[in-house]
Amino acid sequence: MMKTISTVPIEGQKPGTSGLRKKTQVFMTPGYLENFIQSIWNGIGSVQGKTLVLGGDGRFFNTEAIQTIVKMAVAARAARLIIGQNGLLSTPAASHLIRLHGADGGIILSASHNPGGSEGDFGVKFNTANGGPAPESVTEAIYAASTTISEYEIAEIPDIDLSLSGKTRHMETEIELVDPVTDYATLMETLFDFDAIRALIAGGFRLRFDAMHAVTGPYAREILVNRLGAPDDCVVNATPLPDFGGGHPDPNPVWAHALMSEMMGDTAPDFGAASDGDGDRNMILGRGIYVTPSDSLAVIAANAHLAPGYAKGLAGVARSMPTSCALDRVAKARGMACFATPTGWKFFGNLLDSGKATLCGEESAGTGSDHIREKDGLWAVLMWLNILARKGVSVNQVMVDHWREFGRDYYSRHDYEEVDSEAANALITDLRAQLGSLPGQVFGPLTVARAEEFSYLDPVDGSLTQKQGLQIHFAEGARLVLRLSGTGTSGATLRVYMERHEARAEDLTRDAQDSLSDVIAAMQALTELKTRLNREGPDVVT
Repeated sequence: MMKTISTVPIEGQKPGTSGLRKKTQVFMTPGYLENFIQSIWNGIGSVQGKTLVLGGDGRFFNTEAIQTIVKMAVAARAARLIIGQNGLLSTPAASHLIRLHGADGGIILSASHNPGGSEGDFGVKFNTANGGPAPESVTEAIYAASTTISEYEIAEIPDIDLSLSGKTRHMETEIELVDPVTDYATLMETLFDFDAIRALIAGGFRLRFDAMHAVTGPYAREILVNRLGAPDDCVVNATPLPDFGGGHPDPNPVWAHALMSEMMGDTAPDFGAASDGDGDRNMILGRGIYVTPSDSLAVIAANAHLAPGYAKGLAGVARSMPTSCALDRVAKARGMACFATPTGWKFFGNLLDSGKATLCGEESAGTGSDHIREKDGLWAVLMWLNILARKGVSVNQVMVDHWREFGRDYYSRHDYEEVDSEAANALITDLRAQLGSLPGQVFGPLTVARAEEFSYLDPVDGSLTQKQGLQIHFAEGARLVLRLSGTGTSGATLRVYMERHEARAEDLTRDAQDSLSDVIAAMQALTELKTRLNREGPDVVT
């Protein structure tokens, strides 16, 4: 009933900030997935006698990968597998199930906001017992195992029927298929004032949620429609599809353009939102206004006490380093600790586990709290609905009031996607070598005050993470950040982050790109990016 297959290491199976992501066809290569799963088992010291959660966002190859992982877990003598029915689990729901059942970890199949389909992307991520992404010590052990692997084991059992619910047993392993939505939806009811939100909707408040044909469709229908009483048509693109309907499941103004257009129209709903492939990211919109992820995080920090689950206040807050400093201003005004970490949700785990932070967020549209150990798209949507229900004002008014109190951090991210890797790395390397000499130099209209490469000393375990992005601070109160992203699967993605703080009330509703024109000019003069990357402009602006 069990086979041992001889194999050899496969180059490049090194997990990044969100697991291992490659083109789907790469994962479908015979032995590729099996090598990586066996490397996980070997890297964590085996799964014999352990409980694992398993599920994914429904993208192409999701169900086939689950069948392989089940057979390998059975061969490895796992005690129990908890699997989302039909192979579906949003990343936040998977994190919750790991914590709810006291599991030893989980396998999440997703490439998050990357495109799906047979020619798209696929990913495998291991989460640890706290429900969060594996820390670097674990991912390094998994990678080390992938470089020495010589065999993998797989059970010769029939495929399981993922459409059923209930328990079955194969050899020493109990397999339980669970509703992927119910436990997560019930958790949300403990955190937010569903009665207040229900009353808001009953009073004529109109909302639109775009699930982007990704995993959050069933979750949004259960919570927004079935439990909160919103009209059925408030959730659009609600059926998860293997290729996300041919779309790009990244909730930003570029890829969620249909929702963006609707919310900027004359007959727009009061509130709009979207989530990504695996349900951990969000986009927030009001009638005629797009709320940047950095601003959304700051607004949530200032108003979280309006939700029952956070009525006692926040122990502290944390943001990824490239995220704007809007959160820092709220933390200072409210007397809360504020941490800046490298990009990647795993860096928030120690802060959440130790009680140093309650709320965390990233400029890349990820926001969450200590209710799980992942970012959570629908959680952010419900927090906003809770805030609107309690305040009784529009999204636009919430933002204006917030900027009047804290000032506005005009902020934008420019993504240069699939650029030549050698050219992008050379740009970063050359700029790194200049950091010490930059202070005092003038680029465009701005003068460099200080420049540094960000490193992070974890305040909980003392670990040091280096080379996490270049920061250029200007004397005029602006900041520029450049870093190479680890979430793509081809070429390199250079992310350029720009922000400028403005405290004067009369300037607080300017267009962000106009307000950042000086920073953009300084960035171009400093990096010579157009020439070095042979790009006239960014592929995506958020």
